[in-house]
Amino acid sequence: MNPAQAAQAIPVFLYHAVMDDPPEWIAEFTVTPREFASQLDAVVDSGRTPVTVGALADRLAGRAPLPARPVLLTFDDGFADLPGPTAEALAGRGLSATAYLTTGALSPGGRSLLPPAPMMTLTGARRLEESGMEIGSHTVTHAQLDTLTSRRLRAELLDSRAVLEDTLGHAVPHLAYPHGYNSPRVRAAAARAGYETAAAVRHALSSERDERYRIARLIVRRGHTVADVEAWLAGGGARIAPYRDGPKTVAWRWYRHGRAMLRGPEFAG
Repeated sequence: MNPAQAAQAIPVFLYHAVMDDPPEWIAEFTVTPREFASQLDAVVDSGRTPVTVGALADRLAGRAPLPARPVLLTFDDGFADLPGPTAEALAGRGLSATAYLTTGALSPGGRSLLPPAPMMTLTGARRLEESGMEIGSHTVTHAQLDTLTSRRLRAELLDSRAVLEDTLGHAVPHLAYPHGYNSPRVRAAAARAGYETAAAVRHALSSERDERYRIARLIVRRGHTVADVEAWLAGGGARIAPYRDGPKTVAWRWYRHGRAMLRGPEFAG
């Protein structure tokens, strides 16, 4: 990647849980508090300016510019560490972030496909905002959205946002697809549901030319090192969105769709 391409890159980091002893099902996507602190220090040392997804949305819609070297930190699901030590680690370094919450997993008696894990409560969303974090929707059940019927897809998109807006008392315009699973049909549904943006995964760097309903993110996994994070912050180590889905991605989507027709909605993970 040449310097001009690297300068266009916008790293959007995707975190899940930050804990020492996670449940096995989420362990691959968990970092320890010590690793997390080191990675946040790398963000600070990079000289990049932390912004929220809302700020990126303004740029993608042509409403406002971004700072010269932005970086985004996002968190999916709503694990128990988020409104406590994780939010404190961010606030202590002056880092903004966006948290996408799976409402069915955070509500008493809620329905969710997420396996058992220590989760925050829905009321903790207010604490996240008080710490400076932006809140987005991560659906109700964390299903594979690209395998759902249109009716069920619409319910996942609208019901989760309604719960968050009732809790917070204001509009929630941003969405993240569970495990990044999306399709042209899902992206169109997100737009019709009134979301301004939707974040995917893609294992790629974003850019100011990225798609509003398929924002590229980089999953930070257990095996990633500070050197990996530094490479992404430098605008390297991954391809830059936007780009079209490859044949393997499309084939995997159709395979999962057929399986869901036989088994019903499945956990996206």
